[in-house]
Amino acid sequence: MADLSGQAIALRDQQPRVYYGGYIEDALKEYTEAAVTLALIESRPMPTADELGIGSAPYLGGLADTVGELRRFILDALRTDDFSRCEELLDVMDEIYTVLVTMDYPDAVTRGLRRSTDMVRGILERTRGDLTVALRQRRLEQRLTEARDRFD
Repeated sequence: MADLSGQAIALRDQQPRVYYGGYIEDALKEYTEAAVTLALIESRPMPTADELGIGSAPYLGGLADTVGELRRFILDALRTDDFSRCEELLDVMDEIYTVLVTMDYPDAVTRGLRRSTDMVRGILERTRGDLTVALRQRRLEQRLTEARDRFD
């Protein structure tokens, strides 16, 4: 994909109207989302914009979209009672939000990042709530099992 992003950069220099028309940046944002999500799920370091060969605006947009994918991963883990990485990934989601909320540039520069950041906040809070309820329920089930074992 690095070759394709290099071709996109060449297109930007040769045909800026095509590049900045939205289609190319949307594709680069999706690429960022996929690369970052995969790295985080596989417990690898998150790739940087430079490593992916992507500009700041599509990279930040891809980071925002990554939060939704991490929520799906956490919810799937909760459904199978796998709590092993949920809190770690929630912390990553929180770190991404912290970075996004500091980007105070006009939407023309960030390509709608403010709206995406607001959505990330909602996703983060819903995920935090879902994880909290699941962890408390798990503790309650453990205590009920312990109490049952004592009475048996």
